[in-house]
Amino acid sequence: MLSVRGISYLVGGSSIDAVRRDLETIARDLHCNTVQVIGGEVEPLVEAARTALDVGLAVYLRPDVTDLPRHELLERLDAVAAAAETLRLEHPDRVTLLVGSEFSHVAPGIVPGPRSFLRLWLILRFRRLLRRRIDRRLHELLTRAVAVARRRFQGPLTYSAAGWENVDWSLFDLVGVSLYRGARNQATYTERLRGLVRDHGKPVVITEFGCGSFTGADLRGAGSFQIVSWFAEPPRIRGDHPRDESVQARYLGELVELYDAEGVHGCFVFTFAMPDFPRRDDPSLDLDKAGFGVMAVTDDGVYQRKEAFGEVARRYGG
Repeated sequence: MLSVRGISYLVGGSSIDAVRRDLETIARDLHCNTVQVIGGEVEPLVEAARTALDVGLAVYLRPDVTDLPRHELLERLDAVAAAAETLRLEHPDRVTLLVGSEFSHVAPGIVPGPRSFLRLWLILRFRRLLRRRIDRRLHELLTRAVAVARRRFQGPLTYSAAGWENVDWSLFDLVGVSLYRGARNQATYTERLRGLVRDHGKPVVITEFGCGSFTGADLRGAGSFQIVSWFAEPPRIRGDHPRDESVQARYLGELVELYDAEGVHGCFVFTFAMPDFPRRDDPSLDLDKAGFGVMAVTDDGVYQRKEAFGEVARRYGG
């Protein structure tokens, strides 16, 4: 059985009572033993982490530093690391810190571009030409980030690497990789996973994996959200993509089973809920099917369990 059976939780503007209800559901009904809390503002992120610990979950804290200038990125990491150390002292062996995620496009300066989504487009299109630049600048930033974090935090440290990033894992205590499966890497996915487990001599945690809930989403993986036309008003689904929750459920179930079989230390389903991708009756406006939540959220804020919720609960509770 996986040691870390987790899901990510995006910290937004919900009340602390709502956050507690969500985290209790994650612990009690999804049978998770760990949650990865992700958020930009330090105080709500730390409060969510504290609440998760209170309901019996172990916690991975991940500050969202998207598009922050370098000095602000490191300042936010410093603040989160200090708070994480306080939580670790109160809850020994239950707090892990991620210095960040996918810095190659999230952090300005590694590749050109004013916004993360533009830098990501550039990487996906010209990855081979940019590889050496990305490797060099990413290593410089990660070295600085680790130094900042370790000044404050004495617990286990990791990073959520993009699938294309080459990381010096000697800097960290655990290997952390976002490893979405899709049409492009389906044939090589298992071998890549085995290489991660075999080559680094450290526990491997899959920090993100998931897909949407429509026909063909399993072949798109991380690109499931790309069926949305974000420039339309309101945003709508491009083309014909029938809702099919069984696709997401099957995808998550297969990968949890694979991780367990291949000796992975743990994994985090992406993600619990995405209110910015609301579920609607009109198929052309049903953004939820392009999102990654195992819970659908309506425009009225009503949470609904999807087939993937039941599948993850069955796998983690088995």
